[in-house]
Amino acid sequence: MKDNFNRKINYLRISVTDLCNLRCKYCMPEDGIKLIPHSDILSFEEIYNVTKKAVEFGVDKVRLTGGEPLVRKNIITLVAMLTEIEGIKDYAMTTNGILLAKFAEELKGAGLHRINVSLDSLDPERFRDITRGGDVNMVLDGLKAADSAGFKEIKINCVIKESSDELDAQEVAKFADKHGYLIRYIRRMNMEEGTFWAVQGGDGGNCEICNRIRLASDGKIYPCLFNDICYSVRELGIEDALKIAIGNKPESGHKSNNNEFYSIGG
Repeated sequence: MKDNFNRKINYLRISVTDLCNLRCKYCMPEDGIKLIPHSDILSFEEIYNVTKKAVEFGVDKVRLTGGEPLVRKNIITLVAMLTEIEGIKDYAMTTNGILLAKFAEELKGAGLHRINVSLDSLDPERFRDITRGGDVNMVLDGLKAADSAGFKEIKINCVIKESSDELDAQEVAKFADKHGYLIRYIRRMNMEEGTFWAVQGGDGGNCEICNRIRLASDGKIYPCLFNDICYSVRELGIEDALKIAIGNKPESGHKSNNNEFYSIGG
């Protein structure tokens, strides 16, 4: 389907959980968050049904996000279920990499095509500070496991303050180049202030060509990250929620007073 600005909407990002095993400073408050009640979280069957209908509408690119998708219980089952949907040409996951060493081989076996791993610093102390306690060596082990599992395209998502010339970003870039990983620089954004920039090395943040809609873990479809409008698949039904969301996708992002990166995905 195309939206009202003639953009073909073919990309569905699915937040499978609002839970995360890190507390990155730019994403989550230090004291944690108010979690979505378990009963409100979409089941695997509901996620499958939304994805299948979205593919019927022209979606051929699907990404699993969070929170941290690998903390969702039995996530491999969901990966395998979505693999069975004909028409998905690009099937990926964004992860912080902490649990990737455990799951990489199973993810590949279940049919996932690609992996994006968040990595903002190689320095153990800097990484621990940014993530409020994370161990960078677990992420590096996860990347090795993804290599060994046979993922042909691995991307690094590196969050920067202002420039890819920053020391941490440059060290991550050298690491990525050494191992054959692609790198994307994502400048820190603020939803409430409406400050966002195009992703360096990717298509995100460019409103003119935005081709995505987002399914949150509670069943709400968001046509724009920097906008509060959303439509519940449970209240409206899957088909109507998708059609309305695409039909009301704004020309560009503005700001959001309600959305959070940890619950809707970046």
